[in-house]
Amino acid sequence: MSLLADSSTHVREVLNVVNHQLTTRPTSDSVAQSWARCINEFRLDPGRFVPPPVLTEYELTARREAVGDLIACSKLEMTTLYQQLADPELAVVLVDSGGVIVHQVSSVPFAEAVAGDGFRVGALWTEREAGTNGMGTCLAERDCIAVCQHEHFYPRYTSLTCSAAPIFDDSGEIAGVLDVTSRSKLLQQHSLVLVGMSRQMIENRLLDARYRHANMIHFHSRPEFVGTLHGGKLAVADDSTVLAANRSALFQLGFRSLSELRGRRIEEAFNASLEDMIARSIRGSFHPVTVYSANATNRFFLVAQTPQNSAGRASRVLLPDASTTTPASRASSSSAAERHPTSPKLDEIAHLEFGDPRMASQIQLAARVIQRKIPIVLRGQTGTGKEVFAQALHSISPHSDGPFVPVNCASLPENLIESELFGYRAGAFTGAQREGRRGKIVQANGGTLFLDEIGDMPLVLQARLLRVIEEHEVTPLGAETTVKVNFQLISASHRNLLELVQSGQFREDLYYRLKGVELNLPALRDRVDKLPLIHHLLANETDDPPELSPEAEHALLSYAWPGNIRQLRHVLQMAIALSDGLPIRCEHLPPEVTQRAPSLDMPAALRLASAELDPHLSDDADISSLNAIQLNERETVLSLLDEHRWNVSNVAKALGISRNTLYRKMRRLHIRLSHEGSSPDGMPLDLDA
Repeated sequence: MSLLADSSTHVREVLNVVNHQLTTRPTSDSVAQSWARCINEFRLDPGRFVPPPVLTEYELTARREAVGDLIACSKLEMTTLYQQLADPELAVVLVDSGGVIVHQVSSVPFAEAVAGDGFRVGALWTEREAGTNGMGTCLAERDCIAVCQHEHFYPRYTSLTCSAAPIFDDSGEIAGVLDVTSRSKLLQQHSLVLVGMSRQMIENRLLDARYRHANMIHFHSRPEFVGTLHGGKLAVADDSTVLAANRSALFQLGFRSLSELRGRRIEEAFNASLEDMIARSIRGSFHPVTVYSANATNRFFLVAQTPQNSAGRASRVLLPDASTTTPASRASSSSAAERHPTSPKLDEIAHLEFGDPRMASQIQLAARVIQRKIPIVLRGQTGTGKEVFAQALHSISPHSDGPFVPVNCASLPENLIESELFGYRAGAFTGAQREGRRGKIVQANGGTLFLDEIGDMPLVLQARLLRVIEEHEVTPLGAETTVKVNFQLISASHRNLLELVQSGQFREDLYYRLKGVELNLPALRDRVDKLPLIHHLLANETDDPPELSPEAEHALLSYAWPGNIRQLRHVLQMAIALSDGLPIRCEHLPPEVTQRAPSLDMPAALRLASAELDPHLSDDADISSLNAIQLNERETVLSLLDEHRWNVSNVAKALGISRNTLYRKMRRLHIRLSHEGSSPDGMPLDLDA
């Protein structure tokens, strides 16, 4: 079919739908209504194409200045969305509430190809001017919409596919529309989802920008969603009145519009005052704390923060408030200070352990090496608190006055890691920020760069990172000049980096540059300070922490905790909510925690015998006689034994030593075996060989 014939067919289809005549293509109600508006209200003719009008340079400048905060809050999300979709035949565009394209991110060839049809910055794309299209129809419908090829009003645009989402401001009015327009023949099903997610990020940024002087409350009914784009966000004045809210907050609190909530005191939404929520958030190191709705029917988890520019702002402190710590935690902090009386820096992070000798040894070693700016690798299972440990190290490092910049190498798509880390220069691609973008490495200059899950970094970027570490300079994407940087490097992984090196998945030269010293964070099940840690977490969750029944305490101490401290925190949050101020009992704990606990009535001799079968247990008095270097070596050997399921022969091979040498090392490091006469792998021992 010729282009002219195809155009005539499309015009006839539009007219048939509007006149309610027989059609050959199924058409959605929103598209049919849009076609009807174009013909009946705007008097447009689908067979007579008129390009959208374009504003003059003066008019466009005035328009962009009027929505400067919207553009500023959208640029980063638009660039990220463009990189996520990774298609040179598309554009990410932002229109204001009047339908004018005020910002666009695209490849140069695509921008030039569609500019002739009026698709360019400064063009007016309302339905009245451009017929049915993603941006204009989204403004008319006030809802997310996809307009696929033949659903456009004009045949001229039937090669395009649009996915658009409205951006609402803090008053509930449309501030603009975020749109992705491509030449894809098939509508990318995930495009509209990604556009919707980016739209939520922009709305949250807009709320932050317009209420930067207000207190912010982030909340959700599930703790893992607090602070995410799905979470509720409230801007609250110092007098506790609500100033603004995002749509998630209104939905969760049961309000249809902001006018129903604005001006009310925060106590009308939650059963806690603003001061109480801020104080509890600080004590809990800004982990979500539990509150209830004002009518006590719904439970929420929230984090409350004071304004970032406030003189008395709440920083992300890790130390618990001395007035609210439990006797057990105060005693453990005191004992930690007694063990290291000459290290004031160490005292500042001693709260990370409550009597566990292995954790204490790692803290002692960390406090020494961080002062010498030695790169550190943190190794531990997911949930053991690697980022919290890294933040604590930053707080006592010579770079503590600088920023702490975390990057999760596992959560970023591969095509985003490079720009996230290294940044890009101005004009690297069409729509890039005018001033370019600083990467995380430059942002960390003068502070600490924390590379979490470093083992998941693509090999091609490992070479660039190695160059940065060796030469202390970074080259942004598209730039020819370098930027000097100086930062403390802390990396973390739950994987064995040495094994990744041996399998070719990680560069050997980068591994040895990262590993100035390796610190191993013990799994929660292996820590001997679980009980004071539990009391500490309970105290951080509520001003009046509930007691633990003997059965509940036994179940918590007996459980293996595969999710480590993160899982423990969530279990305690749930238990506090269910116990409602009464002592926590087993019925308040999840079934997986209570069902695996051995009976509290088990004979003492039997409990002791089962404990002796656990090769992880050791005599704490023996451990205390080791120095910091020996304790670190002991932790490394224990970690290898765990990985190889206590098969001593395999561990010896991994270390490149004989089994007998390993046995002597284990004996010197007080790593006790389950039976003195045989090894865990069933081979005879020769400890004196």
